Amino acid sequence: MKISARNVLQGKVLDIKEGPVNSQIRVDVGAGNVITSMITTDAARDLGITVGRQVHVIIKASEVMLGTD
Repeated sequence: MKISARNVLQGKVLDIKEGPVNSQIRVDVGAGNVITSMITTDAARDLGITVGRQVHVIIKASEVMLGTD
């Protein structure tokens, strides 16, 4: 797989919350970090995403938000 994005992390799928249109996928990328992605349920099925599967998390964003207490 070759892509132009430079922010690629590898991880293992921890949890899938499947909905009728979108699914929430939680991925452990190591060092105590978990990334959550929302993708279409059709895409999750097409990619064969299952709990425990190794995946690539590809981050392509135009902005990054921060927050504090």
